[in-house]
Amino acid sequence: MLKIAEVEKHGIGRELKLKSGYSVIDFDGYPANDVIDYLYFDARENFTMRVADIKGRETVFEIEKDEYETLGLTFENDGMAIKTCRNKCIFCFVDQMPSGMRDTLYVKDDDYRQSFLCGNFVTLTNIDERDAERICRYGLSPLYVSVHTMNPLLREKMTNNRFAGKIVDYLKRFAAAGIVMNTQIVLVPGVNDGAELDYSARELFKLYPQVSTLAVVPCGITKYREGLFEIKDADKYFCEKVIEQADALNREFGVNFITLADEFFFKAGVPVKPYEFYGEFPQIENGVGMTAKFYRELTEAIEERKYEKTLLIVTGTSAENFIRECSELVKKHCKSLKTHVIGVSNDFFGSTVNCSGLLTGKDVLAACESFAEPYDELVIPCNMLKEFEEVFLDGLTLKELSEKLGKRVRVTRGSGGSFFEALTSDYDTNGIIR
Repeated sequence: MLKIAEVEKHGIGRELKLKSGYSVIDFDGYPANDVIDYLYFDARENFTMRVADIKGRETVFEIEKDEYETLGLTFENDGMAIKTCRNKCIFCFVDQMPSGMRDTLYVKDDDYRQSFLCGNFVTLTNIDERDAERICRYGLSPLYVSVHTMNPLLREKMTNNRFAGKIVDYLKRFAAAGIVMNTQIVLVPGVNDGAELDYSARELFKLYPQVSTLAVVPCGITKYREGLFEIKDADKYFCEKVIEQADALNREFGVNFITLADEFFFKAGVPVKPYEFYGEFPQIENGVGMTAKFYRELTEAIEERKYEKTLLIVTGTSAENFIRECSELVKKHCKSLKTHVIGVSNDFFGSTVNCSGLLTGKDVLAACESFAEPYDELVIPCNMLKEFEEVFLDGLTLKELSEKLGKRVRVTRGSGGSFFEALTSDYDTNGIIR
């Protein structure tokens, strides 16, 4: 049941004389378990809704409304307690985390509802028949699915879950129901690459366009892997071969079905695909197409400016050359600006982890303290910080970093336009300068 917290003044719920403390029991006879049930039926024009008042007396309402009208209800609890992962994947990044960090960093979510609402990736290893039927009935689309391989036996081994092979049946069932799915494969050298990647890509493409995209991302390896499955890092040669393989498969398919994480291109030392290749960027949160989008935004934002400062720009080692290229482009249009770019080695997780989003405050601090050239202010990307908070992974705050360095810190908001503004102006929109 969903217990009502508030009823909007101009909603249908107010007309029905619903009140705070009442409980919605079901819609069209289907239990009201969480807010997805409410959102689905609130978007419909005709349905029934069974409600219990504070004393437990039940009433069934026959709802007839226009599509744009809403019941106007909010609830005390959304019923969305996170479903956690049942797998023990050989590449799981959470299992490679050291102890003593924020509790939220150890949460393994694997919830199809969060996949629909927020774009989180799920393995579909913890759903049952009721969940599958609900996904189809409500048309929960798009879903973001971690496939890793379409070989059922190999998937069971990779996830250490004897039910993981059911993914093939689920994908076919959802595709038949019209569910759009964006899929991903975390590529482990010597495990699900090569011929296995060819097989998985071709099997997934059989479900196109319902399986809309396949992102391939390299597995992340930290130095905290004692006792875990031995995994080789993706080196330059491996990345070159993956890029060639993906290109060949896309030519075979006739569409850009497979998109690779930017990391493959960085490690191979070749340019990422052009902006147009990524379409609407459905997998940008997966690090797919982020570089192309950033560069396009930067070129569109650039204008002639005069700004006399020397800035130290901090990034991860993988994007160092790209960020240096971007800073040089900015300086062509702001000739009084001086910049230095440093790719910070990740001492905390290990040098194999080279993205900026997993750098700790202490590693950033150490790199800046050892930097010999003079500079006025520091520039960092927002993905180094916890969302909505000014704190790094290791608990060091932005204020503490600024105080220890004796420098102001500018935080870009992740876009190319924000990068340009951070380098060429003194403005404080959303706290870009701390």
